[in-house]
Amino acid sequence: MNLSLLKAISPIDGRYFKLTKSLRNIFSEFHFLKYRLQVEILWFKKILSMHEIFKIQNIENDDIFFIDNILKNFTLEDAIQIKNIEKQTNHDIKALEYFLKYKFSKFKKLDLISEFIHFSCTSEDINNIAYALMIKDARDQVLLPLWSEIINFLKKDAIQYKNISLLSMTHGQPASPSTMGKEILNFYYRLERQFFKLKKIDILAKFNGSTGNYNAHLAAYPTINWHLVSKEFVTSLNLVWNPCTTQIEPHDYIAEIFGCISLFNTILIDFNRDFWGYISLNYFKQISIDNEVGSSVMPHKINPIDFENSEGNLGLSNALMNHMINKLPISRWQRDLSDSTVLRNIGVALSYSVIAYYSMLNGIKKLQINNFQLLKILNENWSVLSEAIQTVMRRYNIKNSYEKLKKLTRGKEINKINIHKFISNLDIPEVEKKRLKKITPENYIGYAVQIVKEMTK
Repeated sequence: MNLSLLKAISPIDGRYFKLTKSLRNIFSEFHFLKYRLQVEILWFKKILSMHEIFKIQNIENDDIFFIDNILKNFTLEDAIQIKNIEKQTNHDIKALEYFLKYKFSKFKKLDLISEFIHFSCTSEDINNIAYALMIKDARDQVLLPLWSEIINFLKKDAIQYKNISLLSMTHGQPASPSTMGKEILNFYYRLERQFFKLKKIDILAKFNGSTGNYNAHLAAYPTINWHLVSKEFVTSLNLVWNPCTTQIEPHDYIAEIFGCISLFNTILIDFNRDFWGYISLNYFKQISIDNEVGSSVMPHKINPIDFENSEGNLGLSNALMNHMINKLPISRWQRDLSDSTVLRNIGVALSYSVIAYYSMLNGIKKLQINNFQLLKILNENWSVLSEAIQTVMRRYNIKNSYEKLKKLTRGKEINKINIHKFISNLDIPEVEKKRLKKITPENYIGYAVQIVKEMTK
């Protein structure tokens, strides 16, 4: 079926088709089939490696080569064949098993041992490992590289803007100044913590039969240590073995991963909103592109649409992931199927995140700092120095220091002249008066610069 991008229901497969290509190569139905086929083939090869126990004879390199090529040369036509079989079986994994048996039927020696395909497996043995491999690939190949790009860009900007003073706003009101670099550093540090958390989360898998007890395995081969075989098989795939489950791997690790991604996204929403605000305050100018239009009727506009797009898609992603966090670890008794359709939307949830990451990066790369505006706003807010002055007054035990500065500044227009006059009349050493008069809204930034230097070594 040839589907135009303009006819796709989801913007993931339509408007944002190019941005989600990397995830499409993992979470599409075609690739989901391929991952599951990989698990089936690897399990069959694990059985072949135990050929003496299973009394399998005369398997040679050509046979293994043939088996490997089924996966290596897996085509869209193969996938369609499996889906056609599924129409008859109404069961996706059974269709996959029959597809493999059909392939083996072309090779006499393999046809004789084809009953070892899907041997002692429940469907979830195959599915949970396939999902684990998919999630691992998505994390390692897509998410972590994108997160790294975002974090490194923020680190670069934190260093670049470490000396650029900024009027802070607490409760939306003027507050003790910082620097733009230090404010970006705050996001860099928060996001980097989640990066290392995501990297360390164990991706679990199980391989223990219909209710997690190796019932069928032991019925057929009671002398084999199936618990050990399961561990060997799962860990050979670079996954962490879950030794104790029901029919399903309980998906706790998926909830952990999505919790981490969701928090990363929430921090990024915070960033998007802050920078949307900084653009509105004209602290940043957006690079204009001649052919782009900001408004269909107002020619002057350059809208911060990348940050808005990022915020919206992060919200969608988090909504889906938060549902999965609450849903996936819950299963009625030993298994119910309500997780199946939810799991199939992992790629959708992650796609909205990926779209958002690209939008955020696109937005921040268009920004130019507006030093003039930042300095102008600082010079309009000399009242923020009241904190410094009253703290020095407290040092010299001047009574009601806070109240005196409150009376001077609260709700009033304050400038350099007002501040310096007040300082001159203070009963403190002259050296302190001179030091206080050297403080301006621009240089009253505390350790902001040093913190950036220390945190970005």
